Amino acid sequence: MATKIEEVVKRIEDLQKLKDTLGLKEIPTGSSSWRPPSTSLERGIVYGRDDDKQALIKMLNDNNHHSLSVISIVGMGGVGKTTLAQCLYNNTDLMKGFDLKAWICVSENFDIVETTKNLIKEITSGVCCLDGFNLLQQDLKEKLSEKKFFVVLDDIWSNDGDKWKSFITPFQYGRKGSTVLLITRKENVGPIVQNYNSYFLNGLSDDYCWSIFADNSSFPESNGSSELEEIGRKIVKKCDGLPLAAETLGRLLRSKHDVEEWNKVLSSDIWEFPVTDSKILPALLISYYHLPAYLKRCFVYCSLYPKDHKFDKDELILLWMAEDPLRAPKRRETLEEVGRECFDDLASRLFFKQVESSEKYFVMHDLMHDLATFLAGEFYCRLSEELGENEEMRILTRHLSCDYPIFEKLCSSKSIESLRTFLFINNAQFHVRKESTRLTCDILSKNKYLRVLSFDELCVFPDSMGKLIHLRYLNLSQTEIKTLPESLCKLCNLQTLKLRYCSKLRMLPNGMYNLVNLRHLDIWGTHLKEMPKGMSKLNQLHILSNYMVGKNEDSGIQELGGLPNLHGSFGIQKLENVIYVNQARNAKIRDKKHIDELWLEWSSSDDMVSDTQTERDILDNLQPHNGLKELTIWGYRGTTFPNWVGNCSYQNMTSVSLESCNNCYLLPSLGQLPSLQSLRIDDFGQLKSVGMEFYKNEGYQHSSPIALFPSLQLLEFDNMPCWEEWCLPDSEAFPQLKSLQINDCPMLKGDMLNSVLMRIISSSLDVLKVSKLEIQEGHQGWGKEMTLDGDSLSFSECESVLEYAMVINHLTSLQEIHISGCLSAISFPGNCLPKSLQKLTILNCSKLEFPQQQQQKYDLVELRIEHSCDSLTSLLLDALPFPISRIWI
Repeated sequence: MATKIEEVVKRIEDLQKLKDTLGLKEIPTGSSSWRPPSTSLERGIVYGRDDDKQALIKMLNDNNHHSLSVISIVGMGGVGKTTLAQCLYNNTDLMKGFDLKAWICVSENFDIVETTKNLIKEITSGVCCLDGFNLLQQDLKEKLSEKKFFVVLDDIWSNDGDKWKSFITPFQYGRKGSTVLLITRKENVGPIVQNYNSYFLNGLSDDYCWSIFADNSSFPESNGSSELEEIGRKIVKKCDGLPLAAETLGRLLRSKHDVEEWNKVLSSDIWEFPVTDSKILPALLISYYHLPAYLKRCFVYCSLYPKDHKFDKDELILLWMAEDPLRAPKRRETLEEVGRECFDDLASRLFFKQVESSEKYFVMHDLMHDLATFLAGEFYCRLSEELGENEEMRILTRHLSCDYPIFEKLCSSKSIESLRTFLFINNAQFHVRKESTRLTCDILSKNKYLRVLSFDELCVFPDSMGKLIHLRYLNLSQTEIKTLPESLCKLCNLQTLKLRYCSKLRMLPNGMYNLVNLRHLDIWGTHLKEMPKGMSKLNQLHILSNYMVGKNEDSGIQELGGLPNLHGSFGIQKLENVIYVNQARNAKIRDKKHIDELWLEWSSSDDMVSDTQTERDILDNLQPHNGLKELTIWGYRGTTFPNWVGNCSYQNMTSVSLESCNNCYLLPSLGQLPSLQSLRIDDFGQLKSVGMEFYKNEGYQHSSPIALFPSLQLLEFDNMPCWEEWCLPDSEAFPQLKSLQINDCPMLKGDMLNSVLMRIISSSLDVLKVSKLEIQEGHQGWGKEMTLDGDSLSFSECESVLEYAMVINHLTSLQEIHISGCLSAISFPGNCLPKSLQKLTILNCSKLEFPQQQQQKYDLVELRIEHSCDSLTSLLLDALPFPISRIWI
């Protein structure tokens, strides 16, 4: 008892020290970026920067007589430097004068090798396989030589003259007027060149800040009143011209509708922090102040990760669940639902921002990261090579992350005995040394209180880990472990076990059924022979990545019947081990109402089966619930599909992939799926015909006629060696199709395929919008591809340009045609082109003809012919079927 009292007293003393630390310590100073890696894309309306924009345009134009100019936009964090640069970068008139442009976000760690490589990728819009700095510089020199370029380097911090001198060398070979635009918070940052200018960006006026604030607070649409406007304008004055502050506070008050809430923001003392000396904007501190206590804890936990880290939303929620900063669940509410609510709440307040073109990953502004680190105090510690030796664990440290091998240092620290979290974040791809396993064992033997443990590289799973009875989260993904000891099954509080891509792992411990609190088990990418016995006892499982069906009863598919709460993506593999239909029925797949994605896989390479009807019945009894969104069937050994595959009751189905079904001679009826956007058919060795059964069932009826495949955008056929015939229905089909790919289908007749293509294009709802057509001829057997992107339509791997004469007549808004690489004869008889055509480009076409004929009435103003004059002995303008204003040959 005396020992426990001493521990409580010590805890109170520690809390007192923490209070002093958080309340009285000077805010750390130093350089830090405040936002995620930028891109060149503009975001919404830009207020109050017209004069700044014109001033910078003038600076750029004045530099046209210089070989290389460097202009830096200098200003404090959140003032809008990047936004202004994006306006310039996307100014069409300004960019017409440059041969190429590129946008690179550099951030704090100015690695000249990586930055050079990224610049080459940006210029080429592809990959860069070079590694040596000399090769990279030579390649960049060739790409910039005799070109006028505009390169933006965003978020620059380094003033290392030697680095800049080496980095800038290839830029000297460009044409006059070439410009490098730097975006930075510091003066005199960047390379030393003869023509260097700085543009200092000041804050916005209160009126422009008010516009930003009003937009983000939905004022006056949702909560407008004269009294609130008066308070709001006073709040805006506190923003001191910083757009980020106005945006953040506007979001904070978006759902607040009463005067008291707005006055609380106005009267907050947190505004008094000196903005010019602090990396943490008062606006962000006050946003933190207004968070509920549980959200504050969730936010501070993120300080364990490095800046620019891409947060996996689901992964972070699992860590929160293990550390228990979340609020208590309400009745019938799961911990995962609470975690998602907390994350979405933080994201709505701009503590996280979603990565472009990704629903899963989020980033945190560097300024927000500084805020989390400041508030974390000594309770949280992140050790990394970037931070150097100045960072170290302290007596109060309970949560630790590291991104390089620091095991010896940890073993010598007494603080490790009180850790609750140990995360190894291997962002820099360091390799753990061989002795790391021994040191890992030493660390774990000293620690009794861990709740979270994550390793990126580990060869042997220490048996001592079974003593970590408080452990709730264990991540051994991508490690080289071959076996897991039975002592793992003593971790009765374990909620999450991640073994993703542990490619050498063959079996799970036999006692897995003892992990009664397990909610997440990720074994995707492992090569398990079968699941351990008694998996049905883990009835708390929320996420199970996949299930390997065993041959024995206690590891068979029927064990899934006891797991009713599965969510998200779920795969069943080794379905060849399901012998009886009743086994599939007892898995109760249809009762699992929360599965979004289902993967059904027969892993055996043997397609020969004695009873294909039994195979069909097994699949029939694996029918999922009607809310499924994505379905993949791989290696199915039946000859036909059951009726549920493609049934119109699956209203939410957006993606279907059917692969390696070599016994099937009929496709399922998929045309009735109302939300289907992506369809892939691959490796159907017996399929000879795609007929009417592909579009709808014989008995299908609808009260009013609707298009077949009404939402499909991507359609792909691959490796269909026997496919000869493709029939289209009389009714409308594929009205939304944007991409059609057909590869390795040697028996499909060209005339039939062309007819299908024409039908699809002519029925497209977007065909009238097409203003640009690209036709690229290929070689027979390579496959065909059709892509409709906005107002641009392209064909590749076509056998003849003439085969598209019919479709051209349907493009009544067509303004531009680009034809390239066509080996067949090309001619333009009368009335073959739409009257709207303005530009015709012909490239690398050796058999070009312009037969003399009467000119038609066209809007064509430009004809460009390049490397296509082999067959032209003369070209009479009167012979052209159209009048023309400009011609290039």
